[in-house]
Amino acid sequence: KAKERMDMDDNERAARMIQEQVERGMKAERNAHEAEYTELKRDNEEEKVTICLGTSKKTELPKPVPVENVFKGPSGKEDNSQGQKDSKKLSTGDKRKSALDEIMEHEEKMKEKKNRKDYWLHEGIVVKVISKKLGDKYYKKKGYVKSVQDVYGAIIKMIDSGDKIKVDQSHVETVLPATGKLVLIVNGAYRGDTAMLEEINEKKFNCSVKLSSGPLNGRLVENLAYEDVSKLYQAS
Repeated sequence: KAKERMDMDDNERAARMIQEQVERGMKAERNAHEAEYTELKRDNEEEKVTICLGTSKKTELPKPVPVENVFKGPSGKEDNSQGQKDSKKLSTGDKRKSALDEIMEHEEKMKEKKNRKDYWLHEGIVVKVISKKLGDKYYKKKGYVKSVQDVYGAIIKMIDSGDKIKVDQSHVETVLPATGKLVLIVNGAYRGDTAMLEEINEKKFNCSVKLSSGPLNGRLVENLAYEDVSKLYQAS
């Protein structure tokens, strides 16, 4: 019996030890899951406290809205038809302009050939005497053509003295006025047309005029030689 009591005491002690170990294990597990809250302590009172807030949720950015291509047609392909039409119009316009220029150039050459003469005197133009054969009195003086005689000669009236003298076209030369004044084209394609003097090119000895008469009124004619243009006389 004494032996039986000893065995029971040993069994009870072993059971209590196991029970205590189980309780300690459960307590340790509970402590591991519990959050520990401690008082905030700072060694330096002036030190700033920084708090970082984190989030596990991602911020979704708005998805870009697709913009339809305004140049695309119903089929989804870019519609270049308008651009092609504009290009075609420009191309056609250039061709027409080029063809018109060619026609005008051809007509001008025909007129030049027809109207280019070896005589140029016209009534009403101002001329300058360049020959001393008429006397020193008239040399370098200006007059205007009163009448043309035998196409190569004329009666001119001197502007300063009023004298009338007979001259050959070789005795006189044309006179250019200031720009903006009226002139007469005395030779070449536009022979006989009045025009406004637009520009004088002294280096090339030519000028540009704008026609003020005829079917091409308003057209700019360039590179006319000095001898093909002369000032129109206007009584002051």
